[in-house]
Amino acid sequence: MTTTSSTTWAPETFLTAVGHAVWAPSIHNSQPWRFRRTAHGIDVLVDRDRVLPVGDPDGRAARLSCGAAAGNLLLALAVAGAPGTYVLGRDDALVRLTPAAHRPATPQEQRLFRAIRRRHTNRHPFADQPVEPGVTARLTEAARLENGWLDFVVGDQAIDALAALIREADNRLNADPRYVAELRAWTRVADGAVEGVGRQAGGPAPHPAELMARRDYGGAGQRESRDPAREPVLAVLGAHGSLHTDDVRAGMALQRVLLTATDLGLAAAMFSQPVEVPETRRRLRLALGRPDDPHLVLRFGYAPTLGYTNRRSVADVVES
Repeated sequence: MTTTSSTTWAPETFLTAVGHAVWAPSIHNSQPWRFRRTAHGIDVLVDRDRVLPVGDPDGRAARLSCGAAAGNLLLALAVAGAPGTYVLGRDDALVRLTPAAHRPATPQEQRLFRAIRRRHTNRHPFADQPVEPGVTARLTEAARLENGWLDFVVGDQAIDALAALIREADNRLNADPRYVAELRAWTRVADGAVEGVGRQAGGPAPHPAELMARRDYGGAGQRESRDPAREPVLAVLGAHGSLHTDDVRAGMALQRVLLTATDLGLAAAMFSQPVEVPETRRRLRLALGRPDDPHLVLRFGYAPTLGYTNRRSVADVVES
């Protein structure tokens, strides 16, 4: 049996699942989540001490990350033979999980679960290798399955316009000394740190001539200014609605998209700068013709795995 009663999961099942949940992405690898085992299930909570006051003043990115962690949690429970169902909370618990009827994990759940520890954010150059036809449709479907949306940006003019928005937002953020100080606080010289972004995972220093403006995590400078990939695959992710629960839902959609990409052998990069600046977020929404604000810009392609960020221990993220 995997549960102690009909209403909750056994402690060992809970802790093992949390060990997989923490491998979700978060801004600067801040890991703004906590997990609580209750008499009726598992709560996923935002760790308010890890919400970035400058980069994420309204907690939007933290809620996105907690949604992604909840997606991992659900996969881990399903593969353990103890699946769950969930509701999105409106109080301190962003997601409330309760046990569902026992069933074997589906082949898709097994594939996505195996991708959890292989998934990473690529902050290095992408190879000049085209993405196979049909991949974009599978990624779009992955977002749709979690009630999210993924719009691919196609054509030189649209790609250049998106890149310009990212660079404009990046420049505005870097003009704020508070933002720069916050970024530096999460930049880790030692790659073994359990939080933040180490130099290897952070990639090389961004070059002014790069198409997509990346954050500077203190890496070494580049000689090459040209983006090796001549046909970047770019997309914008979001969810339907503007409530806090929709931010969580967007995170669940994000994680399914990222795990699907990993399962397909793709690397992914994330650009949140244009949604961190309200004006560029509004302009991006208008350019997409969407009624809902976007949550993230994603880039997909092929790249070697050159560095992972680490995670805090399960004991550090569990509440009693």
